[in-house]
Parts: sequence; structure tokens; C-alpha cells
Amino acid sequence: MKKQTVSKAIGMVAVLGLLVVGSWGSVALASANPHVAEAIAHAEGAVEHGEQGHADALVEHAQEALTHAQGAQKEVKNPHLDEGVHELMEAVEHGKAGHAEVGTKHAKSAVMHLKEVK
Repeated sequence: MKKQTVSKAIGMVAVLGLLVVGSWGSVALASANPHVAEAIAHAEGAVEHGEQGHADALVEHAQEALTHAQGAQKEVKNPHLDEGVHELMEAVEHGKAGHAEVGTKHAKSAVMHLKEVK
């Protein structure tokens, strides 16, 4: 009886570990820099809200991502980081204009570039 309980507990821990790695794995693997990781997380939030047509929430997340990406620029020199910053600035600008669809495209591009920062 104890053996089954221990086996079940180990299985549950393994599943939870996979869920955590699955949801945060891309951020953790993208960069060792915590600013870049935060920028990615917020840029992904901007994409999510932008796809729902929420331009105001897109702007909030894109602005937060931009703040972190610019913080990372003080520590990391990388052309993908520079391009990510540029794309986030565009996402904020278009989001403020109410253009959620265009802002989302820029936020997606920012995510792509930020994930390339090593």
C-alpha cells in the first residue's frame, strides 16, 4: 500500500515539474538575463491581449516589456535585443492608436527577437 502511495506521489511531482518547465521553459531558455526573461513574458502578454482586440492591455504589457528590454540593453549588447526594443516601441505606438491588430504583429516580432537574445 505504501509503495503505491509513494509511486503516485512521485508521478504527481513529475507531472507538475513538466507543467512548470513547459510553461516557463521558453522564457528560462531564452536568456539568462532576468530583464530579457521579463520582457519576453510581458511581450507574450501583449500578444495575448492584442489577439483579443484589447489595445489598452496590449499597450500596458508592451510598455512593461519595453522597460525591461531597455534595462537589458544596459547589460547586454545584442542586435536581436535592439530589434526587440524597436518592435515593442512600435507595438506601444500602434496600441495607443487603437490598432490592436498591427500592435500585435509588432509584439509577436518582439517576442521572436527577444527569444534569440543569448
